[in-house]
Amino acid sequence: MSAGGGKKAIVAALSANAGIAAAKFVGAAITGSGSMLAEAVHSVADTGNQGLLLLGQARADKEADALHPFGYARNRYFYSFIVALVLFTLGSGYAIYEGIHKIQHPEELSSPIVAIIILLLAIGLESYSFLTAVRESRPLKGDATWWRFIRNSRSPELPVVLLEDAGALIGLLFAFAGVGLTMLTHDPVWDGVGTLAIGALLGVIAVVLIVEMQSLLIGEGATPEEDRLIRAHLVDDTRIDRVIHLKTQYLGPEELLVAAKIGVVPDLDVTAIATAIDDAESRVRTAVPAARVIYLEPDLYRTEPAEK
Repeated sequence: MSAGGGKKAIVAALSANAGIAAAKFVGAAITGSGSMLAEAVHSVADTGNQGLLLLGQARADKEADALHPFGYARNRYFYSFIVALVLFTLGSGYAIYEGIHKIQHPEELSSPIVAIIILLLAIGLESYSFLTAVRESRPLKGDATWWRFIRNSRSPELPVVLLEDAGALIGLLFAFAGVGLTMLTHDPVWDGVGTLAIGALLGVIAVVLIVEMQSLLIGEGATPEEDRLIRAHLVDDTRIDRVIHLKTQYLGPEELLVAAKIGVVPDLDVTAIATAIDDAESRVRTAVPAARVIYLEPDLYRTEPAEK
């Protein structure tokens, strides 16, 4: 994912969520709806989360130094992990608390039609944000399913925005159902039920994001397809005849470290080996553009362990 592409989806989500949050707070104040208030807090959390994603991208651009010789690109993973924690603690935690409170102590809604109008407006704005994220993600997703894209993507921002927006849309439907059932049945408990459902939904999404971002933060290797391409392009069958060992790790969303021990054919001189390594690096970078940092160690392949 290019930073620019991800940034467009983030800015769209931030703009939509800021406007939605303001409208929801007005609606919650007018109607007294717990599900509306939970959705307002959810939108505030989402707005802050988009800000954190932009901050992570900005800090990731810092130049490498002696303390961090591979650069600061993992800031994008760190801030995405913080986003997941915020979504879990602030979004899910507050909605669950408010839902339980509203079920135990139901309160009549005033002007519920105002809540319905605001929720419909929010659905429209959230749909715009979600469709922007979908459009930005399609070139990277390819033929994979959306779930596989979220699980396998080494870039954090688009999966985060996609899950947040999808959760927001479903949450709005829960809020709409809670307010609507309260209007139809004149039983405000339904508003609390809708609020509780929003909290549970946000909790599930947050846990998925926490697991995925934690894995990226620790360090994930190349995808199976990238691994296959790297192995295929390291070998030229004339000077390099096999890959003995290969280890990879993403230093950031767009920078892959490749470290390999390669088997060279016998009797090559130093100049020929150096040229073979340079050519192999060029082939790999062409096949896998993310492979920006490559370390290759030439060796002779042995079928038996070398003597110590």
